[in-house]
Amino acid sequence: MKKITSVFCQVLMVIAILTMIPGNACAQKLKPGPQDLSFFSKVDETDQPYAIYIPKNFDESKKYPLVVFLHGAWSNHRLGLRRAFGQGNSQGTDFIKPGNVPVEDDLEATRYFPVLKDVDYIVAAPYARGTAGYQGIPEQDVYEMLDDIKSRFSIDEDRIYLTGLSMGGGGTIWLGLTRPDIWAAIAPCCPAPPDGSTDLTGNACNLPVHLFVGDKDFLYKTAQEWKAKFEAVTPRFNYTEYPGIGHNSWEYAYKDGFIFEWFSQFTRDLFPQQVKFSTKWFKYNKAYWVKFDNLIPGTLATIDAKFTGTNNIEITTNGLEAFTLSLAGHSMFNPAQKATAKVDGKSFTFKTSDAVSFMKVNGTWSNKKFAPNLTSKQTGAEGPMYAAVSSNHVYVYGTGGNPSREELAARQAEVASLADWSGMGGRIMVFPRVISDKEIRQSDYETSNLVLFGTKETNAIIEKFADKLPVHLNADAKDYGLVYIFPLNNHYVVVNSGLPWWTPAKQTSSQEGFSFMGSKVETLKKDKDFVLFKETSDNIITQGIFDNNWKLPSEAAAIMKATGVITVRE
Repeated sequence: MKKITSVFCQVLMVIAILTMIPGNACAQKLKPGPQDLSFFSKVDETDQPYAIYIPKNFDESKKYPLVVFLHGAWSNHRLGLRRAFGQGNSQGTDFIKPGNVPVEDDLEATRYFPVLKDVDYIVAAPYARGTAGYQGIPEQDVYEMLDDIKSRFSIDEDRIYLTGLSMGGGGTIWLGLTRPDIWAAIAPCCPAPPDGSTDLTGNACNLPVHLFVGDKDFLYKTAQEWKAKFEAVTPRFNYTEYPGIGHNSWEYAYKDGFIFEWFSQFTRDLFPQQVKFSTKWFKYNKAYWVKFDNLIPGTLATIDAKFTGTNNIEITTNGLEAFTLSLAGHSMFNPAQKATAKVDGKSFTFKTSDAVSFMKVNGTWSNKKFAPNLTSKQTGAEGPMYAAVSSNHVYVYGTGGNPSREELAARQAEVASLADWSGMGGRIMVFPRVISDKEIRQSDYETSNLVLFGTKETNAIIEKFADKLPVHLNADAKDYGLVYIFPLNNHYVVVNSGLPWWTPAKQTSSQEGFSFMGSKVETLKKDKDFVLFKETSDNIITQGIFDNNWKLPSEAAAIMKATGVITVRE
């Protein structure tokens, strides 16, 4: 027994010594060069792939700059990584002209990695669900990939760069403008910017931008519009136009590793002298040393905050209700002395070692910190309806009301059609669950947004929360569709009673930007919290957003009541 104990102690000592050897426990064991990795996504409990390049002489003790590349429509992460190095497939199948034969089609090019230029960067390209744009779940994938990379490698936080082509060029603009203080520089190539990007142009005030496009590209006019926008807001703007080139300018933009040379000039500055920032959502409420504490979701709020001297700040706002300035660490802030801030013409004197906050009280600015109520709109509880399907969510159909077997099957089939996110032929790898109200688990309440179909008479989950939900469609209502989002249990529920929200419209209307999914889920992608329609989705009775305390606006409530088919909770 003593001998066994002695051997066991020796084993423990060996393990202890090994774990004390520098670099032994956490050494990077991956081979250098291009390869595939993945992270676990809580959105649908799947492993999501990304391609990554590790430098040839990787040194685990060194902090590396990181380039994130966003692929285009009908492409993938492996092709994306190749194209970041200028090693595409010579002439890809995307938007290829009739009669031209590609040297190597995208499928062939995806099967292997060529020899890539040796650069002293880590380079990563997310799959981001395929042809799904870069808003919502794909956007979340990019940041989850970023977190995964940081957990594996030592990344220089001040040298993280973003680039991409076509759909990915649009994603570069969207991610760059919504969270500008993440990136040291961005480089969109022939971009197709998504809805909502235009309002945020000023957010590039401190972002170096390089825009590439061919003058024969069908997106050339879009690129010219963005050229003018960037020229007006960022002093570090570069533009390259390729004569005679169509929608394949990436073959030239990334040639010979040019993008790495251009990025190498820039390091992120977390404390610029001036911050210009705009947003509609709490989800994107921070840039550099400025944070928005209160706004009206869905309505553009802006700030222009500038140091005019040491401890002197001038601020102008529009549509903003409260904000905080995090000043500690700024070269123009001395915490040992009093500071002054002029907010929309009103002057304040304060002394702080860290941060100062302002909020509107009865329409007038005051030097106070805003604290949201439990029922206030805030990060994670602001809407709009699309927010519920932008993270982990479950579709739940009802089994109540004594339906026939055929009716129950029809309910299930109608809701199950939502699980197919593909709308334009491109593979979109999002796999939400479709379950009945009898199959929901306790963990679903704790981790998922619930998309509920039916009424309180037909869906047990709607009935469960009936006294908390703001509106209900009467069980005997015909030809009406009611859809709204509401926060419950630190998550969202979306209630769709009556006609489904994807009921076809009699006529279509053009939209700003570019949408890539074209699915039933995509039709939720509007800045609305609720909508009531009759017969078709373009016959709107009322729609809008709940107020900042999640109350139905009085005008909308009156219109709903007047229909005789809606019960509004007072």
